[in-house]
Amino acid sequence: MYAFDIDAASKTDLYRDLAGALDALTADEVDPIANMANMAALLWEYLPDLNWAGFYRLVDGELVLGPFQGKVACIRIPLGKGVCGTAAATLETQLVEDVHAFPGHIACDAASRSELVVPIVYQGQLLGVLDLDSPLPARFDAGDAAGCSALVRLIAPRLVG
Repeated sequence: MYAFDIDAASKTDLYRDLAGALDALTADEVDPIANMANMAALLWEYLPDLNWAGFYRLVDGELVLGPFQGKVACIRIPLGKGVCGTAAATLETQLVEDVHAFPGHIACDAASRSELVVPIVYQGQLLGVLDLDSPLPARFDAGDAAGCSALVRLIAPRLVG
C-alpha cells in the first residue's frame, strides 16, 4: 500500500525521510492508536539495531503500553520510574547509553542495552512517550534524539483523537 524511499545516507536524511513518510501515513487519520501503530512500524522497519519501538500512553496518571513492535513489554509504568517514567515525569528526553547504569531501570527485555525515550506533549499536556530500545550499548545519539523529537512534534496533534 505504501512504498517509501527512505535515504539512510545520513542521520539527518533518514529522519527527514521518516518525517515525510510519517506525515503521509497519518495526515488524514484521526485515530490515535492507528497513528501510533503506524509510527511504531515505520521506526521498527527503518531504524537499525532496535529490539523495541513503541509507545506508552498516559492513562489515569500512569504510563500504559500502547502500540509497539518487538517482544512483549511491561504493561504499566508509574511516572518517575525507569527511563520511560522519568521522561514522562520530567518532560525531558532521556538518552541512555547503558540502561544498566540508569537508577531504577525497568528491564522488560534483558537484551536491551541502550534506550531513547521522548515525551509526547501537545498543548502543554503529556500524552505519553515514544520509547526505543536497542541491544547495542550507546546505540542512540543526539541526532537520534533530535530526529525522534521532530517526529514526536509531528505526530502529537494526531494523537488526541
